[in-house]
Amino acid sequence: MLKKFTYFAFSAALFAACSSNNTKKVMIVATGDINVNTDNKTITLAGGSGATDKTVEFNSSGPLTLTIKAEDGSSTPVTLNDNGFFMLNARKDTIVGAYQNYAAPKTTVDTIKQATLEKGIDSLSQLIEGKNVSAANRNFFVTPNTAVKLTANTDAFVVPPFHQMTSIEKVGDKDPEVYRFYTVNEIREQLAKLKALTAPQPAQPKK
Repeated sequence: MLKKFTYFAFSAALFAACSSNNTKKVMIVATGDINVNTDNKTITLAGGSGATDKTVEFNSSGPLTLTIKAEDGSSTPVTLNDNGFFMLNARKDTIVGAYQNYAAPKTTVDTIKQATLEKGIDSLSQLIEGKNVSAANRNFFVTPNTAVKLTANTDAFVVPPFHQMTSIEKVGDKDPEVYRFYTVNEIREQLAKLKALTAPQPAQPKK
């Protein structure tokens, strides 16, 4: 009886471990209401205004295909070929994002060097054009009705567009793994502000 119980406990633990390894966590961003049917694996966009997001988990071995159902009745399949944390863009515009090191010490704008600002402008300009984007760089260019894998860590923090977040609490000795996303228009607004900081200042009149 003890042997049977031990075997059952081991089998249950092994099943739980295997199941957890098949987790596909998906953050969906859209405009208006998002309705998700995890049984049918459908994402129905119900319309409305305002930026919305919803995070759901699926436990599925092998590729998982989700179907986005738009307001006009059209359907678009999106396949997740791996386990991990995904960003799915159900908006009509492209979103971009990257890993953010919130544990790094912050530098005030007044002490940022001109070269650092110019580098930031160049990086953001490339990002909204989909250039120099790769998993190795941990930056992402997500066109409408597509999904990208961000990380194998399903406990990572993902900040969707239009959310204000400047810091995150550190748990223990491990730095948080954070990915932040923006719409292309948000990035263009940031670029305009950065370019204003690099513009030559008008000469002050002599007294």
